[in-house]
Amino acid sequence: MADVKYEDASRIYPGSPPVRAVDSLNLDIPDGEFLVLVGPSGSGKSTALRMLAGLEDINEGRVIIGGRDVTNVPPKNRDIAMVFQSYALYPHMTVAENMGFALKLRGVNKTEIANKVREAAGLLDLEKYLDRKPKALSGGQRQRVAMGRAIVREPSVFLMDEPLSNLDAKLRVETRANIAELQARLGTTTVYVTHDQVEAMTMGHRVAVLKDGILQQCDTPRTLYDKPNNVFVAGFMGSPSMNLLTVPLTSEGATLGQANVPLPRELLSEASSLGLKEVTFGVRPENLTLGADGLPVTIDLVEELGADSFVHGHTPDGGRIVIRTDARLHPHSGSTVQVTVTDSDHLHLFNPSDGQRLRASAAVPADSSPIVSHALPDGIAAE
Repeated sequence: MADVKYEDASRIYPGSPPVRAVDSLNLDIPDGEFLVLVGPSGSGKSTALRMLAGLEDINEGRVIIGGRDVTNVPPKNRDIAMVFQSYALYPHMTVAENMGFALKLRGVNKTEIANKVREAAGLLDLEKYLDRKPKALSGGQRQRVAMGRAIVREPSVFLMDEPLSNLDAKLRVETRANIAELQARLGTTTVYVTHDQVEAMTMGHRVAVLKDGILQQCDTPRTLYDKPNNVFVAGFMGSPSMNLLTVPLTSEGATLGQANVPLPRELLSEASSLGLKEVTFGVRPENLTLGADGLPVTIDLVEELGADSFVHGHTPDGGRIVIRTDARLHPHSGSTVQVTVTDSDHLHLFNPSDGQRLRASAAVPADSSPIVSHALPDGIAAE
């Protein structure tokens, strides 16, 4: 096991102009941590992982594993094991032979290989499949075999590149729980790449969010959700994503439709010092309610999810908004409702010019009350 460091690491593809797929990445991953790299397509997350694996050149900076600079070390000498999106199993070999193949190439004796394979199979619940060929396994079982092949090597670092993307939705949920539990049991440093922010939030000790090759924020899932550094992280982390609206400022707070949301003096002072007359106002779907005297929203779609519903709509200026409601409330598509903030302690405000978070606390002072109405407007029926 080992810690991992990216120090100003860049991957630059030639062109006119050159493309910085990963731009001056700095990350310090402690020994035993499960770190998730997440971002949209083209964000540089897989490239960053391949740089760590030695499958991509590092044009600037360096990568360190266990205190050793491996920037120019071949992949086979980095003491890492990689699990890919495709299982890459040998179809003519049994599960046991696939799992032990890397050890066989190293010249490890058969008895030791058999012991390590049995141990890994026990961790992954694969004992009864050891004599089967890959074609006789389900997708989830094949992925576990691919993980077993990595485990038997006992590497310092596991690298996983979207290993669950070929699985169906239910199996993805089950397998991600198994991976997180297995990593906790083994204690091996793991760097995991995904485009799925739900996967990232539920698996990682910390999550590093990338966009256009640049690290936006790296922190615990809870901190990313509660205190995103910028508009991109705010909109990317969370499902459904945070509602982001540009609203005017007043001397007391922010104007949301017909309601004034009070803001602390420090925040208003910071906005004033930046010369802001309006801010990008962020609020999560669970911190909004359907009420009266708020922001008018025309309902486009209601997603009923059992206990909760997600109400999708648009504001008069075309802004998209999602409200999480009790499933017993049934707004009608096409109707217009008023939306108010239920919890001003969980507001997020950003500079509309650069998207950066305003650093003053967004909590409402103790003697202030958020604008909330519990009356049901037209278009809402309660069971």
